[in-house]
Amino acid sequence: MNQDESSAKALKGTFYYDIISPFSYFYIKQRHRLDQRVAIEPVPILLGGLFRATDNRGPGEVEAKRPHTYQYCVWLAEKLGLPFCFPEHHPFLTVAAQRLLVQENANWEMVERAFEYVWVEGKDPNLSWPEFCLHLGLSADTPKPDSPEIKAKLISNTERAKLDGAFGVPTLIVNDHAFWGVDTIDWVLDYLDRPNMFEETAYHYAAQVPSGL
Repeated sequence: MNQDESSAKALKGTFYYDIISPFSYFYIKQRHRLDQRVAIEPVPILLGGLFRATDNRGPGEVEAKRPHTYQYCVWLAEKLGLPFCFPEHHPFLTVAAQRLLVQENANWEMVERAFEYVWVEGKDPNLSWPEFCLHLGLSADTPKPDSPEIKAKLISNTERAKLDGAFGVPTLIVNDHAFWGVDTIDWVLDYLDRPNMFEETAYHYAAQVPSGL
């Protein structure tokens, strides 16, 4: 069976991402583990917008979490054997880059190039926009997207992510189930082997445990 035939037979999945996330970078570098089981569509969102919509914050915005999380990223990159370098500063604004990925209907090759620019080259696209565009295979004079249609599409993608159950990235949606985080690839694989998992008593109860606060 060739790759196209495998993709046609695979389940459809939606992958929500923002290049600000190192964990999304780690995820896409391991997505081959799911290739034979899930045909994954990459969908760019604005993580800050998703955080606001879900009353959430990233670890980079929490002073006590920053050094722990960032050092963990260094360790995880070493563990996975992946090149890794933090950009000049983090977090940074990704709205222009994410709009560009929307505008270009970015395929996996372009998505990987975008992540590598940030997490391998260690650069903030806002500080070197022409170089970023060249890295994606576009013209150096590509302007930052400013059309109402592209702006609306990125907002729509972000709203769709929330409706699908995402509250952060990376998030993979399969069969209406949201799997968040780089460490959930194994969970997805187990779920594919056990498709009634979420109907089991323990999982059903875990989804609605009452708060004691």
